[in-house]
Formats: sequence, C-alpha cells, structure tokens
Amino acid sequence: MPASLTRPSGPFSGAWHRLTPFARAQIVGWGLFTLVDLVNRQLTYQDLTVALAMSAVTYLLLVGLSAGLGLVYDRIFSGTVLGARVVVAMAALAAVASTLIVLATVLVRQGFGWSIPDWGAMEEIALPFTHYAVALTGWSLLFFWIRADRQRQAAHAAALSAETQMLAAKAEALTAEIQQLRLQINPHFLFNALNGIAEEVPEHPTAALAMLRDLTDYLRHVLAGIRVPVVPVEEEVAALAAYLRIQQARFGARLRVRVEMDPTAAGRQIANSLLQPLAENAVEHGDRSQVLELAVSVRMEGPALRIDISNTGRLDPAHRLRAGHGLGLANLRRRLDVHYPGRHAFTLDETGGGQVVATLVLEGEACSAS
Repeated sequence: MPASLTRPSGPFSGAWHRLTPFARAQIVGWGLFTLVDLVNRQLTYQDLTVALAMSAVTYLLLVGLSAGLGLVYDRIFSGTVLGARVVVAMAALAAVASTLIVLATVLVRQGFGWSIPDWGAMEEIALPFTHYAVALTGWSLLFFWIRADRQRQAAHAAALSAETQMLAAKAEALTAEIQQLRLQINPHFLFNALNGIAEEVPEHPTAALAMLRDLTDYLRHVLAGIRVPVVPVEEEVAALAAYLRIQQARFGARLRVRVEMDPTAAGRQIANSLLQPLAENAVEHGDRSQVLELAVSVRMEGPALRIDISNTGRLDPAHRLRAGHGLGLANLRRRLDVHYPGRHAFTLDETGGGQVVATLVLEGEACSAS
C-alpha cells in the first residue's frame, strides 16, 4: 500500500508526528478544554471575536505552563510517591500557574479595552483563578498517574527482558552441558569400537566391514542428534541395535543379545543416545565368564515410556570399582534431569536369578535442549 494512503503527507503532518506523545496529548487535551471554555466565554462576553481571542490566549498559556509544570515534576518529584507533601506542592504550583494566566488575561483585556458585562473586579479575578487552579491541579494528578503507569510498564518490560536474557543464558549453558555429556560418552564407545574393528581386520575382514557399517550407522545417528536432540524411539532403538551388533562382533559367542520394541512406542520421542550408556554398562560390567545374556525391552506403560535393559551379572563392589563404571550412569542421570526434569525414574537392581536390570521410565516428551 502506498505511503500516501497510510499516513497523511505535508509539513503539518510531518511536524505532528515528530512531536512526543506527551506534547500531542497536551495539544489535544487542552484544545478540548478550550472548546468548552469558548462556549462559556461567548456567554460571558457576548462577543464571539473577543471570546475567540481570549480562548486562544488561555490555550497557549495552558499548554506552555502545563509543559513547564511537567518539567518541574520530573526534576523535583521524579521518583516520589504521590503523598500529602507532593499534593500540597502540586496545588501551590497550580495556583502560581493559574495566577499567571489570570494576570495575562487581565492585561490583554485592558490592552484592548475588553470588559465583561455585569462583572466586578473580584469576579474577573477570583472565578478564573479558581477555574484554572482546579483544572491545572487535575492535570497534575493525571500527569503523576500516567507517569507512574509508564514507570510500572517500563519496570515490567525491564523485568521481562532480564528474565528472557536469563532464560537464554540458561539455555546456552544447558546446550553446552549436554554437548559436554555427549562428548564424555561417545569417544569412550568409539575407542572400544575402533579397537574391535582393528582386531578383526587381519583375520576376519568381512566381520570388520560389518562392524564398520554398524559403527557408521551409529555415529550418523549420534551426529544427527547434535542438530536434532530428540528423535523417535524407533531411531534410537535402531542405533542401539547397531551398537550391540558391534559388541557381539567383539565378544562373539560370549554375548547374546535380544532387542524387543513395542510398535506403539516406535513414534514416541526420546532424547538422542539416551540408551547407549545403559547398554554399554551392561556389556562392560555384565558377567561374561560364560555367556552374557543381554535383553532390551522398550514398551509403553500407560502414558509413560518404559525401557528395561537386563544382563547376567551381579551388583557387587568389584563391579562398581571397575575403571569408568560410574561415568556413563552419572552422565545418564544428568541427562535425565535435563531432558525429563521431575518426570523420570531410573533404577538399577539385581534380581534373585543373577540378573542386573536397569529400568528407565520416562513421562511426557523430552525437553529439546541441544
């Protein structure tokens, strides 16, 4: 739409829009007040020309004096609460301004020889003085109210801005923390996987190639999660299966894996790479003296997502004291606090049948901090 249709053009329009909102309110407000005064003056003077001239004089005086009062209030009472002392000072200043208006109008009338029919000297002074003193006192009260409202709005806006900046800073810190947690987990797994591939290359190149493909699939999932930190459960389970195939290739017949996923849980969102520390803990600290049985179950339990990862073994002090045993689980707990604050449960228990079971229950959607 052309600018000429959205805002009137011309010198007057440009000057008007350059005025402050306070100045515009002054002009309009006192203009309406003067229109009412004009009717009274016409009835008083019985002469439209005189009424118009006197109204113009008082209008200019009211605009100028009220602007001056505003400057005084901003300088002397800038942060003062409206109390008895301020009201008295306000009334006194309004009286001074009213006196100046009365003196000016008297001088104008005397200069042009205009008189008010049937009015004496006291009526010509006392009535206008009271009239303008009341008007300027009311204007002063309105000025204080509007200024206090603006200050409240400014304080509210400043508080919102500070809160927004604080939330942004927290989000940045959260992002950095999660990335740090990922870096603590992934290089450890990568080191083990590459060692396993290197061991397989000389005698079993086909198996090494399969491990390399699984490693590529898993790393693609992890790296994509840096940009998309929350993924469908089926993608997380597929990446976990690739990880476990690499471990099966490393340990051979000593590791048997079963992965089950409820189809109703496939589309549920979950934090990327959240399950890998549980599977890694089960593989590294499970009992591989004969055959390590590892089972992964992912299903819906009411509205919550439940993951069970079990392995043969025991939760004894010797397992807990192995190098690096607590790092992955500590990172997992921290990530649960970040992605599911107050909406998760994690347990690591030993059953009577020589099984260690890690159970994770996640309620609601994961917070998508990256």
